[in-house]
Amino acid sequence: MTSSPVQTHEFDSSDPATIHEFLSATYDPKLRIQSRNGYRLTHHRVDTGPFAIATTRQNGHLEIDASALGGLAIGRARTAHGDRSCAGSAHRFGPGDVFLVTRPEEPCTIHWHPGEVELCVLDLSVLAQVATTAPTRRPGRIEFTELGAASSALARQWRNTTSFVRDIVLNSPAAGAQSLVIGNAARMLAAAALAVFPNTAFTEPTAADRNDATTATLRRAITFLEEHADRDISAADIAGAAGVSLRAVQLAFRRHLGTTPMAYLRRVRLVRAHHDLVRADPRQETVSAIASRWGFASHSRFTARYHANFGVPPRETLNT
Repeated sequence: MTSSPVQTHEFDSSDPATIHEFLSATYDPKLRIQSRNGYRLTHHRVDTGPFAIATTRQNGHLEIDASALGGLAIGRARTAHGDRSCAGSAHRFGPGDVFLVTRPEEPCTIHWHPGEVELCVLDLSVLAQVATTAPTRRPGRIEFTELGAASSALARQWRNTTSFVRDIVLNSPAAGAQSLVIGNAARMLAAAALAVFPNTAFTEPTAADRNDATTATLRRAITFLEEHADRDISAADIAGAAGVSLRAVQLAFRRHLGTTPMAYLRRVRLVRAHHDLVRADPRQETVSAIASRWGFASHSRFTARYHANFGVPPRETLNT
């Protein structure tokens, strides 16, 4: 298991040219910014590779033209007000609102009034790891049909998900250093984005998928995930190794085992973590470090799951 190259960036400036250069280099080389007067911008960003989460604040009235943000950019207005225009339609946002800044590779104009915004930029390839378009063997790219959350409850789900990722994953050195944890967090964000914002993702199996959901498919999938449990793999990787579609491998696990590929993988990793705890020297290892090594970011969730499966808390296993 390799460490993930998580990088933290801090920026603070009142110089318009410096701000423009920084934002262009970080988000869009063709970015244009206009301001009625002077302003100050601060920016804190944690970049993991498959996703980045940034908190940025400014005290001016900005008009920003973006041509291509290079990923799925999801905004969460904390204290800021503003509006954005994309593909001929305009949308306002205010404190608490969750929204797609724009569709991937689609230009937009943003009027950003003083305040703070949280921005999550998700690599588009992660979306294909959790869902596909329908109903072909070679699915196309998932498209988002609306820029706003489908409901206030789903907007709250996005806020809760990003808060969990930021507080539990990115603020924990042990968890954030592990590629399994970062990969799981990226797919968690992708699944939340697909649930919150209307899109063309399709997850129901076709007739071909149902025919492929055999015990032979299941055996190939299990062999692959057990051999690669220490690597950052997704359900799409498991399906590819089994030679079937993502929907087919999901159906095979549900039909024959009553679970999902990723839930089965978590179970395998839990057993591997148990073996590490049994063999570990408590003077040199900790429960948190071993849990993070196997992709479990939350210490409390790992402890509860471990206790439910092995009948004792992990600390007792480590100290035995």
